[in-house]
Amino acid sequence: MEPVLTSKRKQVGILGGTFNPVHIAHLITADQVGKALGLEKVLLMPSNQPPHIDEKKTIDAVHRVKMLELAIEGNEQLAIETIELQREGKSYTYDTIKLLMEKNPDTDYFFIIGGDMVEYLPKWYKINELMQMIQFVGVRRPHYPIETPYPIIWIDVPLMDVSSTDIRKKITQGCSVNYLVPSNVVHYIQEKGLYLNE
Repeated sequence: MEPVLTSKRKQVGILGGTFNPVHIAHLITADQVGKALGLEKVLLMPSNQPPHIDEKKTIDAVHRVKMLELAIEGNEQLAIETIELQREGKSYTYDTIKLLMEKNPDTDYFFIIGGDMVEYLPKWYKINELMQMIQFVGVRRPHYPIETPYPIIWIDVPLMDVSSTDIRKKITQGCSVNYLVPSNVVHYIQEKGLYLNE
């Protein structure tokens, strides 16, 4: 009798953000969650227009993707997913996941969010449907509660108070961002003159 080939489902993490620019907290979070849950890949997914943030200007997506490519060089577990950039318009997680699941029916998705986002989950577009489609993974943040009615896997990641906003501010003021941003990304920012006139 022929052996039955059972295709094993892939387990893939997703970390969304503007990545404007990508920094060590993004990379450490993606790496730690990927290792802790034994995920095959963690996709860094740059958003086009995040629906939950006041209209923030982000630099051209070409630069954000290039910085991500530089930042994950040499890490086989990390990859980039540009589906939200291709789709344009507001990036609703529900729509994105629906498309990803249609494209990759053999994959289970683990959606990584910061502890600061958890309290906003009830306001997310189609959150109840989304909860049926993916597993949320929460990363603890200082001063944010972890109580939530939703089933979330909590992962402890080194707590870092680093934000893209602060990094852009530092660059505008001519301060160093060494070690906050991977060195090849720092070189790219300098070479392209990014964030100088924020």
